[in-house]
Amino acid sequence: MSRRTPAALRLDKAACLFAALGDQTRLTLVSRLGTGGPMSTARLTEGAQISRQAVTKHLEVLAGAGLVRDERRGRERLWVVEAERLTEARRCLEAISSQWDGALSRLRAFVED
Repeated sequence: MSRRTPAALRLDKAACLFAALGDQTRLTLVSRLGTGGPMSTARLTEGAQISRQAVTKHLEVLAGAGLVRDERRGRERLWVVEAERLTEARRCLEAISSQWDGALSRLRAFVED
């Protein structure tokens, strides 16, 4: 049985996050929650071109990736964005950007020599 390195496990977590964000509807839901604060499924469905059930399924995918969570307030189920998980996504993209900057610098140095 092989053991996975911490870096490989971090990449798995990042892949799950980016897979969830890779859908336009889910990205829109995260954006709305990020700017509008906690919202019910009914409110998130307003103006959407999909059904309430479809919005719920997308929210469940986002919750599975740790990007949103639901809270019960009375009879209402409100969805909240998980800011720390978005910060993780930003850090991951910054690390990749830094790697590319390093690769381009090495290529420039090689070409100029």
